[in-house]
Amino acid sequence: MQNKFILILSLGCLVSLSGCGGYVENQDLLDYIEETKRRPSGQIDPLPPFVPYQSFTYSAMTLRSPFDPPVDEVQQMVVGKRTGVKPDLNREKEYLEEFNIASLSMVGTLERGGVMWALIDDGSGGIHRVSEGNFLGKNHGRIIAATSRQVDVVEIVPDGIGGWAERPQVLQIVEKD
Repeated sequence: MQNKFILILSLGCLVSLSGCGGYVENQDLLDYIEETKRRPSGQIDPLPPFVPYQSFTYSAMTLRSPFDPPVDEVQQMVVGKRTGVKPDLNREKEYLEEFNIASLSMVGTLERGGVMWALIDDGSGGIHRVSEGNFLGKNHGRIIAATSRQVDVVEIVPDGIGGWAERPQVLQIVEKD
């Protein structure tokens, strides 16, 4: 029984090995390799001449960094001069001054007693009516005009050199489809 097993195993190995030889499937590849080996060898180009490193001198060291906010040259020359703009820090804050102006949106208008009221969504589900003279936003924003399409606001923000500057903002009505 054991002799039969060895005979069958030997026969299987012989059949497997006979399948590996004889026919060359990649004869075209072997021919190409032989042809390439018969070609005369060429010359290798010499290395290019070594060029020494030229150091760079950074000449913009005294200029303003691109990451700093630009400062008006006139204000920079006259550091002590102020424009007279400053927020009233002693007045009582209104409710909409707790929100960033970017999170507020105008959703409608209402006219009552000849006064145009703008309806402002505070972004957390509340709708508030405001008119000219009311304050909103974290940067001391005061409403200077309210129309049926938009609310014009002037914010008082730091100017970067210890003073204050006015910055206009507009809240336009948001129409939902």
